Amino acid sequence: MTLRLRPPTAEDEATLRAMHEQLAREDFEFLLADGPWPHVLAQVERESRGVGLPEGRVPADFLVAEVEGEPVGRVSVRHRLTPFLEEVGGHVGYAVAPQFRRQGYGSQILAQAVRRLAALGVDRVLVTCDDDNEASARTIERCGGVLEDVRPQPGGGPPKRRYWIQAHQG
Repeated sequence: MTLRLRPPTAEDEATLRAMHEQLAREDFEFLLADGPWPHVLAQVERESRGVGLPEGRVPADFLVAEVEGEPVGRVSVRHRLTPFLEEVGGHVGYAVAPQFRRQGYGSQILAQAVRRLAALGVDRVLVTCDDDNEASARTIERCGGVLEDVRPQPGGGPPKRRYWIQAHQG
């Protein structure tokens, strides 16, 4: 089954809000904007173009991961790093809804995000995960991630593993 990444649409609201609620129980922010759905879609579009960004945000693509027309997760592809993203968030933030895990979708999402960043001219992609998230660490390593270090989070929380993936091969 082919996974594809695409921008969210008006038809995605119920499904993506349900995934947001599911992943909130795991302390993961699935949707990166609040408010009425048209507002969320407008913010996604503005951030993709890098227009009217809130303080501390960079141009980023928020994309739905779907398989056979059904959303299974999402990815945020940040076009560049801020000091905060270099410490904690990285270039890529992705999630797979619990009912779709252990099917290889996380690896497909991350591999496509790395290719997207390579097309934007990013040579080395930073991907982070909580130190205790073994599934995410394995996914990142499967996609070529090389562990640089494990760092404490500013303000507490589990330490973050920081991996680098070479985006341009050869």
